[in-house]
Amino acid sequence: MKIIASLLFLFSSLAAAQFQFFEQFFQGGQQAQGQQEKQNVPSDSSWYRQNWEGDVEEKVELSDGIAVCASKGGFKPGEAVRKIELARKGLI
Repeated sequence: MKIIASLLFLFSSLAAAQFQFFEQFFQGGQQAQGQQEKQNVPSDSSWYRQNWEGDVEEKVELSDGIAVCASKGGFKPGEAVRKIELARKGLI
């Protein structure tokens, strides 16, 4: 009888530890989700424009899943766009 009581106590403590782990795991996920909801704000074009202008490179996906990355600085205005168009046509 003592063996059964010992095994019952052992299994109940293991189950409690397992459920405590899952409770902590899922509560942590809810906290992270709450932080992300704070970042989910209405669209603000000035924020996107500011980030675009402050960026130093332009990433463009061409046909057939080919992606290119061109530097936006150090060239004449429109040079990166011209090179991307040449790459899109397969000339470079």
